[in-house]
Amino acid sequence: MPARKPEITVAAITQSDGRFLVVEERINQRLVFNQPAGHVEHGESLLKAVVREVREETAWRFEPASLVGVYRWRSPESGVTTMRFAFCGSVDDHQAAQPLDHGIVRTHWLSREDLQAREQLLRSPLVLRCIEDYLGGKRHPLDSVGHLDLLTAPAIPAVAI
Repeated sequence: MPARKPEITVAAITQSDGRFLVVEERINQRLVFNQPAGHVEHGESLLKAVVREVREETAWRFEPASLVGVYRWRSPESGVTTMRFAFCGSVDDHQAAQPLDHGIVRTHWLSREDLQAREQLLRSPLVLRCIEDYLGGKRHPLDSVGHLDLLTAPAIPAVAI
């Protein structure tokens, strides 16, 4: 059986007064916490995808500032491998009346300690890993990956991370 390609996703890390914007979402009848995140649509750049996902899931407008990291994770339950591009930035222009994306129950602003206390309720270990890398100062320029899309990415040579 040929290896499956990883699902390409984006995630947003934004902090205000020591708290991070997270979503509480229903996945397979289970409530979990995650950064605003989602799949990159075909032909969509990573930056456009993260801005879109944050608006759809939280009703906030996200302005990416840096790439925090690129993460590969394989779900032990489903066997699906995900390649996550995590960006940090700021939010503004909250549209409180906007309905949130399907599956999103509500948004929260939680501290790292709040998230650690909910570790068993996190969608994946990537949630805290991205927070730890962000708090550790990991930042890469947006132009290092920000304009990649699923149409042009295969033409770029693989780089070990």
